[in-house]
Amino acid sequence: MSTTYRPAGLAARTDSLTSSAIRDLLALTARDDVISLAGGLPATDLIPIDRIAAAAEAALRRPDAVQYCETSGHRTLRSVVAARESLTRGGMPVPVESVIVTHGSQQALTLLAQALIDPGAVVVVDEPAYTGALQVFSIAEACIESIPITDTGMDTDELERRLAAGLRPAVVHTVANFHNPRGVTMSEQRRRHLAALADRYGFWVIEDDPYGEICFDTTESDIGVPPLPIACHSDRVIRLSSASKILAPTLRVGWFVAPPSICAAVELLKQGADLCGSSMTQLMAAEMLADTAWLDAHLVVLRREYACRATALTNALGAEFGDRLTVSRPEGGMFAWATFRDGTDTGELLDAALDHGVAFVPGTAFASDAQYRHSLRLSFAGSTPAVLAEAVRRLGAAHTASTRVR
Repeated sequence: MSTTYRPAGLAARTDSLTSSAIRDLLALTARDDVISLAGGLPATDLIPIDRIAAAAEAALRRPDAVQYCETSGHRTLRSVVAARESLTRGGMPVPVESVIVTHGSQQALTLLAQALIDPGAVVVVDEPAYTGALQVFSIAEACIESIPITDTGMDTDELERRLAAGLRPAVVHTVANFHNPRGVTMSEQRRRHLAALADRYGFWVIEDDPYGEICFDTTESDIGVPPLPIACHSDRVIRLSSASKILAPTLRVGWFVAPPSICAAVELLKQGADLCGSSMTQLMAAEMLADTAWLDAHLVVLRREYACRATALTNALGAEFGDRLTVSRPEGGMFAWATFRDGTDTGELLDAALDHGVAFVPGTAFASDAQYRHSLRLSFAGSTPAVLAEAVRRLGAAHTASTRVR
């Protein structure tokens, strides 16, 4: 599902440009008759429209909302992010100067790649990996090495073996909380191990965390809350996050927290990229993120509803496919990962699925290894339980049809 571009006259680096399978699917699934479990879109019906409108009105009362701001981001938002990041780290102080605001966390990843990765440098990613990261590191002309992930996150023992054998990455990228696409969360032991390896071998860890706030609290206690960030265990960790998944993607507000030398380099790069972000959307995000009473209540709704949708999807898959399909049980985030045990090629199944009005992302979009031909990623966030049940029914019909063809 990927497309390679190289029109005449373009730079050689465009040889590495490919269109994400997920982005290609968005065009196909724009049809009203297709239920999309493909894109990682938050639920439109859960986006707090009225609260966003109120935040916009409040921002527009400030003259600085319609003016340029610092390249590093509006200090109001940076202060709010620093305070929330400190809470995430168990009270560890986070200086405002260590926060850079970007046009979504994808821009943060792109700018960090420019700052940290020379052509030919080694970058370690999860296997399977977040497709947006693969695109960024490919454009940076990195040599990408994959480390398998298990139910407890990246296999840091395997990483250590490769480091001992001579692997010298500039960067290790991982989605530690509610992984995209696998849905798993890295254990505290592996977080500490990865941090220790970064200190010993001198590479940077990019801890990509867009989903950490969407933990499924199954009781009134803190069940479902991820372990402390990797950044708590080493100064060589850069943390990325975003307002897209908990507020609204259209704000295009992301950020990262990093040591001063990294922030200074990225700020210079960002000046050349866009000069600065939108003061208005940054102030809107700051107003909502700082309203802790409202935000906590909003997150409770998100967590409960996404937990309900995750359960609806996984239960429907179990009922439809039985032991022909193994399915992850998400504890947070937006994705479930499934693998057929009957030899089904999910790339071939996708064609039949689209004919039956349902879309997903085949496992090969996230890794080239042949073992992922039988896997698929399903996003439960954007559909109600009733719609998810219908999507699984259509997927079952597509599977039956494709099996007959084989």
